[in-house]
Amino acid sequence: MPLPRIALAGFMLESNGHSPVATEAEFEALGYFGGNALAEDLAKPNPRASATMIGFVEGMNGGRAWTLVPIAAAQGGASGPVDQTFFEEVLERLETGLKAAMPLDGVFLSLHGAATATGDFDPDATVLRLVRSIVGPDVPIIGTLDLHANVSQAMVDLADALVAYLTNPHVDMRERGRECAAIMRAMLGGMRPKSAFVKLPLIPPSITQNTKSGPYADIIRYGQSKLDHEILNVSICSGFTLGDTPKNGMTVTVTARTSAERAREVAFDIATTCWADRRRYVPKMTSLEEVTAMALAAGRDVKKPALLFADVADNPGGGGRGNTTWILGAFHKAGAEGVLLGIFNDPALAAEAHDKGKGAAFTARFNRDEADQFSKPFTAEATVEALHDGNVVGRRGVVAGRSLRYGKTALLKVGGVRVVVISIRQQCCDPVAFEMFGLDIAKARSVIVKSRGHFRAGFDEFFADGNIVEVDVPGLTTPVLSRVPYRNLPRPIFPLDPDASWTPT
Repeated sequence: MPLPRIALAGFMLESNGHSPVATEAEFEALGYFGGNALAEDLAKPNPRASATMIGFVEGMNGGRAWTLVPIAAAQGGASGPVDQTFFEEVLERLETGLKAAMPLDGVFLSLHGAATATGDFDPDATVLRLVRSIVGPDVPIIGTLDLHANVSQAMVDLADALVAYLTNPHVDMRERGRECAAIMRAMLGGMRPKSAFVKLPLIPPSITQNTKSGPYADIIRYGQSKLDHEILNVSICSGFTLGDTPKNGMTVTVTARTSAERAREVAFDIATTCWADRRRYVPKMTSLEEVTAMALAAGRDVKKPALLFADVADNPGGGGRGNTTWILGAFHKAGAEGVLLGIFNDPALAAEAHDKGKGAAFTARFNRDEADQFSKPFTAEATVEALHDGNVVGRRGVVAGRSLRYGKTALLKVGGVRVVVISIRQQCCDPVAFEMFGLDIAKARSVIVKSRGHFRAGFDEFFADGNIVEVDVPGLTTPVLSRVPYRNLPRPIFPLDPDASWTPT
């Protein structure tokens, strides 16, 4: 028999409706690959390609021989809506590659699911629609989704199966890719799955979506308890609360091997259970004044446990700029000692530190070029302690084993705070952000990370859950949804509308 030809493509962006537009430059920095470049990257020991795509290839390689047909992948991390002109360039590259690759026996898509574009509220569906128009109704299209995906009915209708992550932090991305490979193999053998989809008027705030414990952990486990000989996959997407799109809302997608009726029955059961538990999705954070006092106490008494402070409102993994200065300014003013802060996105400051050189003392001007409303300037005397090119390999958690690029990077000492300054905006989710400078995290008294939750899978070897504090300060990724200037969100929706009602139909 001829070897099955399976196309690989990807479009990954989480769009914060209130962040600056995502440009081609951002995709180029994080991973924008044409076909040949994508194949070359996947062959490397530490690829930059998405972990789901890596996992899919691993899964397919575990079965009989197949032909990998690389098309293109665009990875933009998290930012604002993608520039429409660039998105159409991505579509054109996908179209050209797919048409040239025909005939195909299957298509795997590495998607995020929470993208918007400046002229398109549902780019993920647009990608799926394009692929379907080229390969036809009978070729399997299987894709992965982030569990923060804002899923639409169109996305479900256009794909044969959509498989969302089960963990938050996302440490199961390779496993979900391998799961897609298993579904692809089954479809090549003749299986034709059926899917059901339910959307709830519920947007759980970001820090209530931990899958280790809490309401989201409980509903994920409940969904997985429904898997059996007929139910192939259960994907419960909390959604990206800051997407500000008409397709916002928690969703349940159930894929069955043969029975659409069984898929619908399970989907509505899970959705009803989730809705009954909605009031548990209430964020709890600590004020800046309190955390400053905690940091001072930790620095003065080594017998106290060290603390990790999460700047959840300035999470680059959710579209934050990674450069707000509320915590830095407060800790510096108070004289906190033994503090590490990572990773602060300021290309101009990093470049200046590189120009001045290691050991230089200078007046550091943070955010001199940033125009965002939350990116306030901060000025302090600093010393350049170390410099780095920013090319590292992730050690733990969501980026373990993947090549990372921070751009020009500098370690600055600002009073009792050591700040890692980078040039390519990303969240701090791996200890390597500090360790690349030889810093011993275990000796720090306080660590500040600009991340919403992925840091938990990277820093859990240093900080137990009880020593992690989520700080209530302003930012583009605030979990306090009443502060978000929504324009396109469907209403009523819980918790913004506490009396919102929903009845399954």
